[in-house]
Amino acid sequence: MNLLIDECLHTSLVAVAVARGHQASHINWLGLSGEADWDLMPRIIGNDFTFVTNNAADFRRLYAQQPLHAGLVIIVPQVPPAQQRELLEIVLDEFREGGDPVNEAIEIRIEDGEAVIERYSLPDSDEA
Repeated sequence: MNLLIDECLHTSLVAVAVARGHQASHINWLGLSGEADWDLMPRIIGNDFTFVTNNAADFRRLYAQQPLHAGLVIIVPQVPPAQQRELLEIVLDEFREGGDPVNEAIEIRIEDGEAVIERYSLPDSDEA
């Protein structure tokens, strides 16, 4: 899997993904810092990236318009980098168990001190 980490998340998430056998890069390293979300979509889709972000509202809407994509990962809470890395580890375990997130979104959040994953179709299969 080829992950692209959004600028709202720490660059250290790239090392987590690479250590687990994935390809990964960060928006900042591709010279895309400050780009509008809609301007990122052609690059994300064209390079078959699974995009990892904290920006749920904008990217849910943008991904809902894509007939085919490599997946969207949303790390919901605003947490320090160490916790971001822990949450990404859990998501990578989910990939191993549940398969690649083609045309899916995976949201991870913390409820009562526990990580909770929600995985759903995006675009919604009823809309496609």
